Amino acid sequence: MSDPLVILTEEPLGPEDRINIAKLLDGGETPVVVLVPSNTERHLVVDFLENLSLLDIAKAFRELTGQSADPESERAEAADILAASLAALAGLGGGVTGEIVDGGAVAGLVAKVKALDAAQAVVVTRPHAIADTLHTDWANKAQDALGLPVLHLYAGSGFIGDS
Repeated sequence: MSDPLVILTEEPLGPEDRINIAKLLDGGETPVVVLVPSNTERHLVVDFLENLSLLDIAKAFRELTGQSADPESERAEAADILAASLAALAGLGGGVTGEIVDGGAVAGLVAKVKALDAAQAVVVTRPHAIADTLHTDWANKAQDALGLPVLHLYAGSGFIGDS
């Protein structure tokens, strides 16, 4: 059995993501571990600027004035994302498992990669204009911490982020 592939995602993985992950596995028996953070640790100013850059002014101001999310609802949302992702990837590689990561998303990915001695990590997110441009996205942070390449895929597409 080969080294596991560890995937960190903030979005439910779907059919397009399954195709991308299947290409990475290349028909092998690689175990797949999906991680979903219970808290995406988004930053208010970055989110505001990101929404403005996407010309979503209403959303930018709505999130600026919104309250912080309830930890229980965040964990329930993470559980839904994990269930959808596991269903989307069912049958790939040498089996697909997953878990919810409490605490920092990148710290959880780094810890799991080290614990499993994985040789490959993948981060799946929606595009984040500011973080991606400034290389402060999860994939870049994980790559810096791990010292190994981390593939950054944009959810639901074949596009690769710059990490």
